[in-house]
Amino acid sequence: MGWEDIVLAIANVLMGYALIPQVILGFKQRKKTISTQTSLITFIALVSVVICYVSFGLYFSIIVGSFTTILWFILLIQSIIYP
Repeated sequence: MGWEDIVLAIANVLMGYALIPQVILGFKQRKKTISTQTSLITFIALVSVVICYVSFGLYFSIIVGSFTTILWFILLIQSIIYP
């Protein structure tokens, strides 16, 4: 594990941590809190980033990046099903 893996993983942990209240708010209020376009584009971009992590063998970043990607996927689903 190189320093790059650590830095990328820490950045993903912070981004994921910042999303948790947004996901919870969406479930509590049962309404769209983020536009579908924003969540879709961010989700696709993060899937691409995680694929790059896989190709570089940055295993810790793969795990943490996948967590952040899952949170954005939840926001995408919320933006589709909630009014």
